[in-house]
Amino acid sequence: MISIQQKNVIEVDHYQTAKRKQFVSGDVFLSQRLKDEDRVISVLADGLGSGVKASVLATLTATMALKYTASSKDVRTSAEIIMNTLPICSVRKISYSTFTVVDIDSAGRTRIIEHGNPPFIFLRDGAEVTVEKQEVLLKKWNDRIILFSEFDVRLGDRIVFFSDGVSQAGMGSPATPLGWGDGVKSFIERSLGIEKNISAHMLARRIVRRAVQMDGRGALDDVTCSVIYFRKPRQMLLVTGPPFARDRDADLARLIDTFPGKRVISGGTTANIVARHLDREIETNIDFCAPGVPPGATMDGADLITEGTLTLNRVAGMLESGALPEDDPKDPASALFSMMLDSDIVYFIVGTRINEAHQDPNIPVELDLRRNIIRRIVEQLEKQHCKETHVKFI
Repeated sequence: MISIQQKNVIEVDHYQTAKRKQFVSGDVFLSQRLKDEDRVISVLADGLGSGVKASVLATLTATMALKYTASSKDVRTSAEIIMNTLPICSVRKISYSTFTVVDIDSAGRTRIIEHGNPPFIFLRDGAEVTVEKQEVLLKKWNDRIILFSEFDVRLGDRIVFFSDGVSQAGMGSPATPLGWGDGVKSFIERSLGIEKNISAHMLARRIVRRAVQMDGRGALDDVTCSVIYFRKPRQMLLVTGPPFARDRDADLARLIDTFPGKRVISGGTTANIVARHLDREIETNIDFCAPGVPPGATMDGADLITEGTLTLNRVAGMLESGALPEDDPKDPASALFSMMLDSDIVYFIVGTRINEAHQDPNIPVELDLRRNIIRRIVEQLEKQHCKETHVKFI
């Protein structure tokens, strides 16, 4: 019914906090997954200063870096184009934005260019590994330093890179008069020692929150941390709607029962079909709900059972609004949202049987609605969160 992917994945995520009393961050993080080439490109740009002006400059830099790196196999060429385009501050004589660009493919080949940002940290088996870097000489700019690194990552490796809001956190305090500095590396290594399989998002969030904590009453600069984690995929299966042909009901139940990852059933009719074929009981949790979101349920062999279109529509809205996942979801929509963001590959099995309750079977309103909602979810997962998705209608 579906082809399970066996390849390793590149998990990319970041966490960010704007400078105190600023509504816009001057740091910008962009990432793009090139499906045809099996590459992921990530860019962190730090605009000069803070606020709207810094955000505009960082956005310009990050967008250019992403575009040029995607169109060129040589990141050094991309760096030169970016540097030739970036304006120079007439007072401080420095670039209006610093940046880090990471280009990694599914085989683990990694190329990184850095200009002005704190050096990235490469971790293997929970400890930092030194990476050789070479200076890139630019024909036009002798006073601008570009560092280039090229190396191979293997299963379990991480790359952590951040803005100076992290490395300079706590500057001027008795404990860290020169800022957090090398303490960032020690903090990461301790975190990995406690939780070896921590996700990219959670690690980035812990680093940023610790940096803000060190600054005292709010961040003294824009604080952004990005993490790339090369590992085996976390996979999730979402089934919504019964199959068009009833003789495929048993196949669907078998797929859910044997899927090697998180399993979610969305829709009461679908859940009842699966429960009947697997001879299992569904237990509804009336306390696990929210206004506009019907209660969730549990069943042996399924991580989550939700109502259908209302819950999926709420999840689509959360993805489109840029909501952040909760540590402890209190309703089915929030739980499904968190599970999707914590997965690398999401499979959607969308049943096409028309609900028998409809008066006119020639107007499959629920089916069209279901398809459109899944399409919205898939678009957001791929474009905004670099997830791999597979959709099959049955």
